[in-house]
Amino acid sequence: MVNERFLSLDVFRGLTVCFMIIVNSPGSGSYSFAPLCHTGWNGFTPADLVFPSFLFVIGSAMSFSLKKYVAKGHPALLKKVIRRTTIIFLLGYFIYWFPFFRIDTAGNFIAAPFSGTRVLGVLQRLALCYGAGALLVIYTPRRLLRWISVCILLFYWVLLLMAGDAQGPLSLEGNVVLKFDLWILGPGHLWHGEGIPFDPEGLLSTIPALVNLLIGYWAGEFIRESGKNYETVARLMLTAIVMLLAAYCWQPFFPFNKKLWSSSFVLLTSGLDIIILAVLFYVFEIRRPHKTNWAGFFTVFGKNPLVIYIISELLLTIFQMVRTPSGKNIYDFLSVNVFQSVISGPIGSLLFAISVMIICWLIAWQMDRSKIFIRV
Repeated sequence: MVNERFLSLDVFRGLTVCFMIIVNSPGSGSYSFAPLCHTGWNGFTPADLVFPSFLFVIGSAMSFSLKKYVAKGHPALLKKVIRRTTIIFLLGYFIYWFPFFRIDTAGNFIAAPFSGTRVLGVLQRLALCYGAGALLVIYTPRRLLRWISVCILLFYWVLLLMAGDAQGPLSLEGNVVLKFDLWILGPGHLWHGEGIPFDPEGLLSTIPALVNLLIGYWAGEFIRESGKNYETVARLMLTAIVMLLAAYCWQPFFPFNKKLWSSSFVLLTSGLDIIILAVLFYVFEIRRPHKTNWAGFFTVFGKNPLVIYIISELLLTIFQMVRTPSGKNIYDFLSVNVFQSVISGPIGSLLFAISVMIICWLIAWQMDRSKIFIRV
């Protein structure tokens, strides 16, 4: 049995953070390369893999971190889970509320009301999935946990097909995810990026997202119990192939859709994440190359993933609020007047995104150098 944390998981986490910052920082003045853009509705791009990978890695890490608290008993473990879930959820909410004021058309500063602030989001979904996943892992037998995951995916599929309206149960306007979130939260607390109040990180669509985390937990536990050998890699790859085949067989009936977090999307992204983890596990745990200095670039991100995510989001918010003497915000000025003027088009957009990522990396590197590791 492998009891220690393994390097491949830290590299995977760092890769996910790195790619996330690049996807979220396209700049303005040009379009991005297609693989760095999220799908409009149905479909799949590499950018769509970022969020599921976060859930998968959290689940994999849980197979190690929760084990340390089991000896202390369920009350101590339950307290930790509730505390961490609450903190991460509130951090996600305050990121959307930040800086707690807005600038109106006349240039006046006005308070940002709670009634117009988005409640759900990326960190909020991570928190809810972590909390629910941890409770299931603590109190549910492993075999039953697998059947629960299967039932969730099937139930979600049937629910969306049966509870939608005449506009189409899997359409933007007719899906039950939209109706449920409007009923619970109201339009003021939802995302409006689709032109209507619809949250791609809504409450109902968080239920199938939980399965990504549970599959990640299974992968981490399987590696921990099976050990560092070729059979572990082979069985991971075989599992991934089965998931990918199931995803593509399901896709004609329940299309890949990140914003609805369709069940086929869960199987597709989980299969891809298992392949990535298996490859990294083979490289770093079995082959163990003598020179792995390049891995350090990603593990720096992986040691403080939550903090770096928050910094990247706040940095972009500040860039978009602070204005230059010409009236442009810093975000537009840098991306258009600097990067697009040097290399126009998607390359300039990519260079801007990489620059934002490097700024975040330097902060993460300084934290790592100073032995600052923030956990919640």
